[in-house]
Amino acid sequence: MSRRIQILRRATEVFERQGVNRTSIEDIANAVGIKREAIYYYFKSRADILLKIILPQSTSLVMGLGAIINSNLPAEEKLEAAIRNHLDRFNPNYLEMTVALREDHFLEDESKAAELRGVWNEYTHLWTRLIEEGQEKGIFKPGLDARMVANGVLGMCNWMSRWYDPGKSIPIEKILEIFFTMVAHGIVDPAAATKPPTAAKKPGRSRKAAPKG
Repeated sequence: MSRRIQILRRATEVFERQGVNRTSIEDIANAVGIKREAIYYYFKSRADILLKIILPQSTSLVMGLGAIINSNLPAEEKLEAAIRNHLDRFNPNYLEMTVALREDHFLEDESKAAELRGVWNEYTHLWTRLIEEGQEKGIFKPGLDARMVANGVLGMCNWMSRWYDPGKSIPIEKILEIFFTMVAHGIVDPAAATKPPTAAKKPGRSRKAAPKG
């Protein structure tokens, strides 16, 4: 492993463990086992390190989704493939993905932040386009705001960065199955949805019949 890759890997671990705003260059140097000054031979700043961690993950998401949209898959299969494209980045690169989704707002350098925002905006645009194409083909519900749907799906997938642990969580394939079912078919059983609601019984004591006479 090259020194540059080693620094990025150790920085990812420290960022994930204690957060970017609480991590200094010295913390990263200590994790690598080198002097603080040596970090600057490879990276200009903490923001530079952070961008080098986040950007490859973000770019790969865009490229993967672009290929799915340009494929000849049916709309529903594109949706499943798009969710898979996102979730697959968590394993084996789950630390990098976690940092990418949690810590991008800690980029102090505005030019680097703008570069990253451009990538994420493109990713959201592609997701919106995927939903719109499905609506145009009559597969997805036409009355829903496509961008809102895209943001909703991304929010669900991105929240994995808060709880996913490859050593403890269920397999990615099972998570994909659950997420796709929720997005494509909902969580309400169609049979149950057609049943009229059961009237709730009012609480209280039963009345005794009044005595005759």
